[in-house]
Amino acid sequence: MTTRRRLLGSFTALAAAGLTLPARAQAWPQRPIKVMVPFAPGGNSDGIARVIGQRLGERLGQQFVIEDKPGGMGALAAEAVAHAPADGYTLFWAALPQIAIFPAMTRVAYDPVKDFAPISDVGTNPFVLVVHPSMPVATMKQFVDYVQAQPEKLSYATGGTGTLSHLSMVLLLNRAKLDMIQVPYKGGAPALADTIAGHVKIYFGNLSEVIPQVQAGTLRAIAVSSEKRTAQLPAVPTVSESGYPGFRTITWNGLMAPAGTPKKIIDQLANEVAVAVKEPAVAERLVSYGVEPLGDTPVQFTATIAADIPMWAAAVKMAGVAMQ
Repeated sequence: MTTRRRLLGSFTALAAAGLTLPARAQAWPQRPIKVMVPFAPGGNSDGIARVIGQRLGERLGQQFVIEDKPGGMGALAAEAVAHAPADGYTLFWAALPQIAIFPAMTRVAYDPVKDFAPISDVGTNPFVLVVHPSMPVATMKQFVDYVQAQPEKLSYATGGTGTLSHLSMVLLLNRAKLDMIQVPYKGGAPALADTIAGHVKIYFGNLSEVIPQVQAGTLRAIAVSSEKRTAQLPAVPTVSESGYPGFRTITWNGLMAPAGTPKKIIDQLANEVAVAVKEPAVAERLVSYGVEPLGDTPVQFTATIAADIPMWAAAVKMAGVAMQ
């Protein structure tokens, strides 16, 4: 009885002193959550992150603060999250390049597998092979025949060496046994602009950036790189169904946390994302960004990453991009 009284007395003293039990015993979240985006404000990833962050904040009762941290090809944001406390209050709005491509191209201060806990792949974006309307091709077969007849004479635009637009084209050229010349630009916007102008007539661009041009007729879509046709361009066939079965290159945006973040928090976030992306208003906004809403589980997202890392590393090697 004496021991029990002493324990009760101790807890009473703690309470009187204004002390609390450890934070891990409290329900999460107790304060705002920071989501670090590896790109500048106003871009596709930033917009998607804000759509999801707003809805998660509404559902969980705490603000999700979007912090854009560009630099180092997105490595600065990845490094910051990798070394942040694993308490659920700092998350990474991960895009495929920071996890599966840049570590194969340059030395980074994070391990894309060991330093992160995947939460959910929010949605995917395929790429679209587009050509200037002056090119006499409208199908994948016509495109291949046209390029094969002019080996190493035709050029294609990319957003830069090692970007997804470049590596997607490298994989396609390898699969179709084609030879073309890369014209790298400093970003997708100037690459797209010069393709529209006809200075370079071929571009393998992200669905979100080429949709307006295809719909306006300033570019002609030949094929999409996803496994199935997109809702935004349902009449455009996939590369896979156009004679190259199994061809698939997509990018994704997903939530990740520092490794060691409690599984309970990871699962709670994943469940909330899965619910949010299925809501019509949220799904509609994601589709407007060219995104196929997904919201998968941590296990599924982990499997996607495990498959993507060797595939894109092989593409980097195939492209002859030297490690920096």
